Amino acid sequence: MKYILASASPRRKELLTQAGISFTNFPSSIEERITKTDPCDVVMELAFQKAREVYLRFCTSRKEVAASEEDLIVIGADTIVVYRGEILGKPSDKSEAYDMLSLLADRTHQVYTGVSLIMCKNGKESHRTFYEKTDVTLYKITREDLHAYVESGDSLDKAGAYGIQGPFAIHVKRINGDYNNVVGLPIGRLYHELSTFIPS
Repeated sequence: MKYILASASPRRKELLTQAGISFTNFPSSIEERITKTDPCDVVMELAFQKAREVYLRFCTSRKEVAASEEDLIVIGADTIVVYRGEILGKPSDKSEAYDMLSLLADRTHQVYTGVSLIMCKNGKESHRTFYEKTDVTLYKITREDLHAYVESGDSLDKAGAYGIQGPFAIHVKRINGDYNNVVGLPIGRLYHELSTFIPS
């Protein structure tokens, strides 16, 4: 089985590699379109859009794959941070990053990651999409610490303006759920979903 990761995230690539899954990286270039309102539906919708776009683009651009009908699975994923029903995506600049982190400090928020699997086996296409949710509680954070983190630039490419696996980890008080889900990919859930998704 050939695996294709429809993401440019270095964190997702690292988690798949740690899990021993050999894959080809083929990031999605789709313009995301949200039609849902519930966070769980939003991340599943976005993950499917990414997986579907790469599935179609990969199969049409790699004629040798289509010709050989090589079995493959495309993995799409999307992560959002939610506080009191408000979805916090990636900040557009340092000012927005600071505002997001000020909102989350000393409070509990939720991190949702949607994962979509699209498989072509024996020429037949099948889908599976799921999500995981993790509660994250942060300590109080001083203005100096917030500014220092934002100025580091680490917050700009991450939903909610922080990465739990980097220097921001010192501000995380506790989590309830899958840590890797906050990093960007619930790798344990993914592994077990793959084991039941792929027919023997």
